Parts: sequence; structure tokens; C-alpha cells
Amino acid sequence: MNDLNSILEPGMLVQHPHQPDWGTGQVQSNVAGKVTVNFPETGKVVIDGTRVALLPVIEP
Repeated sequence: MNDLNSILEPGMLVQHPHQPDWGTGQVQSNVAGKVTVNFPETGKVVIDGTRVALLPVIEP
């Protein structure tokens, strides 16, 4: 799962695949497999990239 998360950079928009109610979050940092994301409905969350593959959101 870490391969997809490795492309995430600060400012990118993502969704948590198991927590759709958190909404679309913005990546704050991605260091050593730990991705910090600020979600509008939940706040700042640190996600273990080895356990969860975040879904990038592409906006036109």
C-alpha cells in the first residue's frame, strides 16, 4: 500500500477509503510512511501509509 502513498505531496487532496464521512482532506506532510492529512470533518489525522492507501482526488 505504501507505493501509492509515496506520490502524495503537501497540498494534494485525498480521501480515506474506509472513512468517506471525513470528506476530502489536504495532505500536510508525508514522512517515512506517515501521512498527515487535514480533513474538514475530522481535523488533522496521521495515517500509517503501510496500512491504508489514501485515494488521490483529481479535480478538473
